[in-house]
Amino acid sequence: MTTTRLYRPTHRDAFELLESAFEDERLLTMFGLCEVQYEGRASSTLAPGQRLVIYKPDGTALVHTGENHEPVNWQPPGSTHNASVRDGQLRIRSTRSNPTEQLDVMFERVETISAYAVTDRSDLKLTGSEEDLRQWILDQPEVIEEGFDPIATERQTTAGPIDIFGTDNAGHPVVIELKRRRVGPSAASQLQRYVEAITAELSDTSTRGILVAPSITDRTASLLNKWDFEYCSVDIE
Repeated sequence: MTTTRLYRPTHRDAFELLESAFEDERLLTMFGLCEVQYEGRASSTLAPGQRLVIYKPDGTALVHTGENHEPVNWQPPGSTHNASVRDGQLRIRSTRSNPTEQLDVMFERVETISAYAVTDRSDLKLTGSEEDLRQWILDQPEVIEEGFDPIATERQTTAGPIDIFGTDNAGHPVVIELKRRRVGPSAASQLQRYVEAITAELSDTSTRGILVAPSITDRTASLLNKWDFEYCSVDIE
């Protein structure tokens, strides 16, 4: 399903849609009666009022009123969103670690919430350019690490094709997942599926997973650490 929309949902129903959309990296829009608090470079509070709130897959959060084109509060790309239901309110907290900032939106009432699976022209262009990144790594595999030996591209597994499959200088299998833009948790989950497939196929628990991208979100870094995967920052622009 590409779009999910709820009208005047309960806090619990809205919370469940938020959790699902954050996990699937969908674009979210919400409109309703809310209070906003910000802590970071300074601090501010917006009293309850009707506002449009937008959460983007790259971590951006925007709070709009009915005036002007600029948001009254916002968080930049790379922020992490988490939802909860507490004290009769639906709460969404957007945080970033460098610098430390926190944006809390507390809804007393949600009039409408929509979640969209978004693909645009820039996404399609970036996907096509992953071939350039792949070839660049094949030409100089040492950018991954010294001793990395690429064996195959689009190597088939039960979880789908691996971007680059190879071995390290100790002979351990290495699964490389390539991304041409800043990525979220779904990229780490995708890498996990490939590593699990190779581990099962080769009966080799030493299989390594490496995510290659210009940058990753904090949540993605946490997942990579949880699964003992690695991150290699590469941007050929």
